[in-house]
Amino acid sequence: MKKTLVSALTAALVVGAASTTFAAANPFSDVPAGHWAYDAVAQLAQDGVVEGYGDTTFQGDKNITRYEMAQMVAKAMAKTNNGNVSAADKALVAKLQAEFSDELNNLGVRVANLERNADQVKWNGEMRMQANSVREEGKHMTNSYPVKFRLDPSAEINSNWHVKARIDADTNLNTDAGEKDKDKATLKRVYAEGVYGKTKIDAGKIPTVFNTNMLFDGEFSGASVTTGNKLKVTALGGRWSKVKDSTDAAADVYGLGAQLAVGKLSIGGAFNGLNSDSFKTRSYSDDASTDKAQVWSGNAYYRFDANTALGGEYAQNTKADSYDKSGTVEFDYKGAKKANVGTWGAYVAYRHLGENVSFNPNTLNYAAMKGTKGWEIGADYALFKNTVAYVKYFDGEKLNGGKDASKLMGRLSFFF
Repeated sequence: MKKTLVSALTAALVVGAASTTFAAANPFSDVPAGHWAYDAVAQLAQDGVVEGYGDTTFQGDKNITRYEMAQMVAKAMAKTNNGNVSAADKALVAKLQAEFSDELNNLGVRVANLERNADQVKWNGEMRMQANSVREEGKHMTNSYPVKFRLDPSAEINSNWHVKARIDADTNLNTDAGEKDKDKATLKRVYAEGVYGKTKIDAGKIPTVFNTNMLFDGEFSGASVTTGNKLKVTALGGRWSKVKDSTDAAADVYGLGAQLAVGKLSIGGAFNGLNSDSFKTRSYSDDASTDKAQVWSGNAYYRFDANTALGGEYAQNTKADSYDKSGTVEFDYKGAKKANVGTWGAYVAYRHLGENVSFNPNTLNYAAMKGTKGWEIGADYALFKNTVAYVKYFDGEKLNGGKDASKLMGRLSFFF
């Protein structure tokens, strides 16, 4: 079937119903104004029934496949569904629909599958620019300007299971030219998550749990199971590579915790056990042969109203003999909502982060550093939709020696 015949058939469907007193502009270079099908082709192009080729030609004498014809019939069917179409045109559409029914059905399946697959895979992410200024008594002030690009894809496997991942690309605006090879993307997380009623299962390289801000931030390789509604119980086991701030100082980790939500109050506790040769030092324990950490922690959070809340955490490592305690108390007021321009929030907190229990505190949410104690304040503001600015300041001292330590941190995050 040649395309000139297609034009004649489809023109009867569309041009007869949609043409106006003035002919539509013709976008095709190979259909001159004097051609017998000029008006029909121009109108069909304007109505979106035919598209031609990328080089501005129509190629009306070129053979087409039945699938190509089915695509034009489908577009013509859409035009007739919009109304203002004669009974004769509708009858002709019906004949074409019957003739190309197999191709139209397959085309519909293809489109449905594409739409379904598109819905199954979701991408979220963040581009973050940060500036840090750290002062420690007796040392030079250090400044850094890290930039992070983050992708968080999620793909649906079935009604119960998803595959999730996190990809981070990091660089630093004050990096020397010779260090650019360090700018690379890293697969931070990749895991399967299954949800069955009130039970959630994560397996793979998964986010850490239990007081992640104060104690453990990042990911560990293993599995966790959480079940319950108001009272949630979590069990986990695996391998964690962030102990002692070193990727080669891994620890086997296992834990059990519970969190209860009652009205405006949330309260919970957890136990985490870690085994690692990196603990075998006098600075960790008087028994330099021990390779264990046993971290007991508790937390409570109370929301007074929609704007104000008070929370706190405490943790102790019963296997460490120094810097074995951590605690934080924080008062929150409001908070920026990334989708609502002009929303803002502020907080004030006191933090004590013993380095032998807060092995890897969250340096994004905390300005306080591991091995310090002192006061921290911060604020955030939604500058534009999905754009939030943060500023945090910590003023305190080192736990080891009592020397002054402070940190000023600013961040601009773009969410998508």
